[in-house]
Amino acid sequence: MHLHRASCLVALALSCAGLAQAQAPLRPKQVEWLDRGVVALQTPAGAFVSWRLLGTEPAAVRFNVYRDGRRVNAEPQALTNLVDPQGQADSRYSVRAVVNGQEQPASAAVSPWAQPYLRVPVQKPAGGVTPDGVAYHYDLNDGAAADLDGDGQYELIVKWQPSNAKDNSQRGHTGPTLIDAYRLDGTRLWRIDLGANIRAGAHYTTFLAYDFDGDGRAEVMMKTADGTLDGTGRVIGEPQADHRNGTGYVLAGPEFLTVFNGPTGAAMDTVPYTPPRGDVAAWGDSYGNRVDRFLAGVAYLDGERPSAVFARGYYTRAVLAAWDWRDGRLTQRWVFDSDADAAAKPAAGQGAHWFSVADVDGDGRDDIIYGAATIASTGRLLYSTGLCHGDALHVSAFDPAREGQQVFMVHESPRCYGENGLEMHDAATGQVLWRMSGRNTDVGRGVCFDIDPAYPGAECWGSVGGLMSAGGQLISEQHPNRMNFAVWWDGDLLRESLDHVAIDKWNPAAFKFENLLNGKTFGAAANNGTKGNPVLSADLFGDWREEVVWRNEDSTALLVFSTAAPTAHRLATLMHDPQYRVQVANQNAGYNQPPHTSYHLGHGMKPPRYLPIRTP
Repeated sequence: MHLHRASCLVALALSCAGLAQAQAPLRPKQVEWLDRGVVALQTPAGAFVSWRLLGTEPAAVRFNVYRDGRRVNAEPQALTNLVDPQGQADSRYSVRAVVNGQEQPASAAVSPWAQPYLRVPVQKPAGGVTPDGVAYHYDLNDGAAADLDGDGQYELIVKWQPSNAKDNSQRGHTGPTLIDAYRLDGTRLWRIDLGANIRAGAHYTTFLAYDFDGDGRAEVMMKTADGTLDGTGRVIGEPQADHRNGTGYVLAGPEFLTVFNGPTGAAMDTVPYTPPRGDVAAWGDSYGNRVDRFLAGVAYLDGERPSAVFARGYYTRAVLAAWDWRDGRLTQRWVFDSDADAAAKPAAGQGAHWFSVADVDGDGRDDIIYGAATIASTGRLLYSTGLCHGDALHVSAFDPAREGQQVFMVHESPRCYGENGLEMHDAATGQVLWRMSGRNTDVGRGVCFDIDPAYPGAECWGSVGGLMSAGGQLISEQHPNRMNFAVWWDGDLLRESLDHVAIDKWNPAAFKFENLLNGKTFGAAANNGTKGNPVLSADLFGDWREEVVWRNEDSTALLVFSTAAPTAHRLATLMHDPQYRVQVANQNAGYNQPPHTSYHLGHGMKPPRYLPIRTP
């Protein structure tokens, strides 16, 4: 019985690896070229070794694992992990793909980590004092992963946030936000100082790291202003300009969008930010709360190459500008403005504290799920549910019984959402599929991922109400007590909770989460207060399970945790699913949300319908 189950899992996995045939009519999307991503960890059972199955590899590819130049496995294997009982702390592991019976070149060799994480030292900046006399220090905050130098391995790009960073609703000066790039060995590539005219806080300082032009090296894009210093020390705009008012807000002066070189951090092009702030009061208040609500994300708007989307406003007017970085030039693809005409008006007031990206209508081109409104790849409004602003949303193929993808969202204003405080709607049409009462409150949190094998698809819940299946069956009037992030960590296809510095497994019988990893034991710390976010969660290397990047308590290092649990499931690296990849890139915006795949990944899943991809 056990052997039959294992062989079925391998058969499922093999059918998943042939990506190009799955959706031949769609044009392949440009993704990163990645190396094998081998990682090894010491465990009581020996050395656990795992590696990437690339989304560009043939379905029949197998693997051989070598320890110190000698093959470990008896026959080429389909799975992308193994435990070597003879593995030692100084063993060196490499992996060779086997295609049509022929071994391919070996991967780079690695030794096992002595602990369940990789420590990446960082260069903590000195603090300072603001013009109103407030001292501040720096902590590591949100991050991103991108291959900045084209070697097939990810670098980590991280935000240094001052301790006096502000929500837009709060007055007061802040220290400047800094952006660093590090290799995994701790080598710092560059530091960008956004300067005094970019206020620090979650809603001001989104950045995007992605290979936008397809040259094999990622660029970094973000909003800049007078006094921003690029990674080479060159000033953007007027060096001495200070546009802060007496309450610390920046409501005057030019605003820019800048593209930075991946390896050096040098500014390569700077253009005026779209849209300009204009009349501050026209956004809903005169002191600067609503005008400076910024979001950004990566989207394949033409179905083949990535574009950047930078946005402003979501409580009232909403404006999204799509940009292409091609041949050394930043050009505007389109602008969506909810004030433009009657057709766009239903998007006003529908934005969330984060936006998601997915191909909601199956045409191969990405759309922007801008909270309760969805903007098509063409820059026109696709639909609005009219349920207004909310703090959290998730987009994926949550319900395997339905075609396409679904959006789970929680909402803030009872006067607007009515009985739909928590709801799932069809991602293509906006049709509400099921709802739960928000009990006349602001539903501040909500998550949707597969935690219970008894119900098909994902389970969804929030800070109000019960636990609902993706198909709309109420599982319990109570909800689980974790609702911040999610991570694929252990060996099955269910997803685990990632909350503050804990990874927990749901026990349906006991109706509680049970701890798998406590990052506090290793000195890990979470970000963003009660939201308890990591610096980053993503499939950074190894097999298809996700890594978690936390900062340590004094922000002198990044701690990159990777699972050592064997799995009998074989999937292509999640980073070669373009939807998952862009949601990773967007993760640091606003109120961070975990990434989701374009296909249903969960208990009892069918072979995924992978998106066709190509590398530069």
